[in-house]
Amino acid sequence: MKRVLTIQDISCLGKCSITIALPVISALGSEAVILPTALLSTHTMFNGFTVKDLSDQIEPIVAHWKQEDVRFDCIYTGYLGSIEQIDQVKEIFRTFRREDTVIFVDPVMADNGKLYPTFDMDYVRKNTELCREADIIVPNITEACLMTDMEYRVDHDEKYIRELMDRLCEFGAKITVLTGVCLEPGMTGVMGYDRDKDEFFLYQNRKIDATFHGTGDLFSSTCVGEIMKGRDWRDAMRIAADYTAHTIEVTMKDPKKPWYGVNFEETIPYLVNAE
Repeated sequence: MKRVLTIQDISCLGKCSITIALPVISALGSEAVILPTALLSTHTMFNGFTVKDLSDQIEPIVAHWKQEDVRFDCIYTGYLGSIEQIDQVKEIFRTFRREDTVIFVDPVMADNGKLYPTFDMDYVRKNTELCREADIIVPNITEACLMTDMEYRVDHDEKYIRELMDRLCEFGAKITVLTGVCLEPGMTGVMGYDRDKDEFFLYQNRKIDATFHGTGDLFSSTCVGEIMKGRDWRDAMRIAADYTAHTIEVTMKDPKKPWYGVNFEETIPYLVNAE
């Protein structure tokens, strides 16, 4: 069984970060090990949430793992709360990376043309450093624009996306994937680049007119789980895109649909049987 370390926050209520990564990666057949960076009462779209930074716990946890000779097949990072935590994660890469360890970075920090609250351009630059150490990166268009100093556009064409991809590829990841790519009316999806093969990949599915928190985490966690199953990265991205869209559709049909996240629990059987 493959072992995946996921490093991100725990939002006790909210269906995101570790509370998505842990069940999804487990359902896809890998052992999921968690390293929480912070403990939040809810995710940050709620008003008045509480937060406990766990930076001081990272070093002793890592030291104990080293003592136990713990090894990981994949290290997957999501939302990291500070520049200091990014530095801690870079050290974790150096400590646990083996020749066959996959480093998967989702540089969660922005969407819809804006940084998340509390982040600034220093944080963007530090995330860029993290991406340079990864095997696979999956920024959305906003995050990619911030890291490459390109203008953010709501409406974009293939020329714009190709230029953005070219700049992202300079970071050096083996696989570079850009999410939220809309090249046809009513469609959305991903564009990826395989550096070793010098090949691009484009996958589009139907765009759903709805926004839910945590869908990026669902996409990334599914990608990680599928890659650990031995899927080619292109198949993993396709399955993740379709599963995320399917989960949004199922949630939209729920008369009691939670505004704060998607009903991924209901759709895990669909994912387990996806081809």
